[in-house]
Amino acid sequence: MKPMNRIDASEIDGRLLQLLLAVLESGSVTGAAARLGVTQSAVSHGLERLRSLTGDALFVKSGRGIAATARAEALAQPARELLAAMQRFAHHDDFDPARWRGEFTIAANDFQRDLLLPLLAARLRVQAPGLALRIVPSTVPRLDMLRKDECQLVISPRPPEGADIVQKRLFEDQYRVFYDPRAREAPRTMDEYLAADHATVAYEPRRRLELDQQLEAQGLQRRFTLMVPALAALAPFLRGSRLLATVPSLLARQTLADFASCDPPMPCPTLPMYALWHVRFQQDPAHRWLLAQLFELIEPALAKAA
Repeated sequence: MKPMNRIDASEIDGRLLQLLLAVLESGSVTGAAARLGVTQSAVSHGLERLRSLTGDALFVKSGRGIAATARAEALAQPARELLAAMQRFAHHDDFDPARWRGEFTIAANDFQRDLLLPLLAARLRVQAPGLALRIVPSTVPRLDMLRKDECQLVISPRPPEGADIVQKRLFEDQYRVFYDPRAREAPRTMDEYLAADHATVAYEPRRRLELDQQLEAQGLQRRFTLMVPALAALAPFLRGSRLLATVPSLLARQTLADFASCDPPMPCPTLPMYALWHVRFQQDPAHRWLLAQLFELIEPALAKAA
């Protein structure tokens, strides 16, 4: 094996970098093979070549699986940056989506995913058939998701701030109060609204919505008796209950289509939705092309949901 700090750069290619990241992110040779569309034997041979180049085991047995060494973890970010540079090199000025081969990862919650991404996936299947679209949950977005290339795009109503992060507003929604009309009537006053039991989505403990921060500034507080991890989880709990859920109005055409709704009994902040990406992709033609497709689909997506 070569010493750890004596990697021969001329022997490294994009396939080896993709293989390293696939094993690291999937946590197994089997998972990496499935993700790359190759045999397990091909992944094993690629790992042996990487071990020879780096002078490190890279992955070791851990229980029934494998664990990355510190060296493999350290190589992950340079590998992502090199792959991004290779993609920019290959797609510079003459970018053709029909020839795009690779994977593009978008982080979104269940609401954003179901509203926007089916239309995007359908368009990509026609215009960029060699591109695999990977969708991961965003929960509460972290800057590292973009900085470490865990995803290339985040959709979020609460964009994290960073000098190296670019954001653009996609659309704006309003709050609506949903309830089961077979179990209760709409709250007619602020007192009735505050006296009710409420359901909410909690992506992380003790993180309050801007709506509740606004209410608390007025000395008011909702009583939450149910907290779920995703908007799609609300419907089964609202059904047959007296719970109220104050959530984006567009859910009336998605998971809450079977429920009644009314305006909140107080002024509420708006619900803007943003696309976020790392500044290193700002001039990348492939990334810019995909963003353009997403932006073009906003109006059709909202019209479909109306």
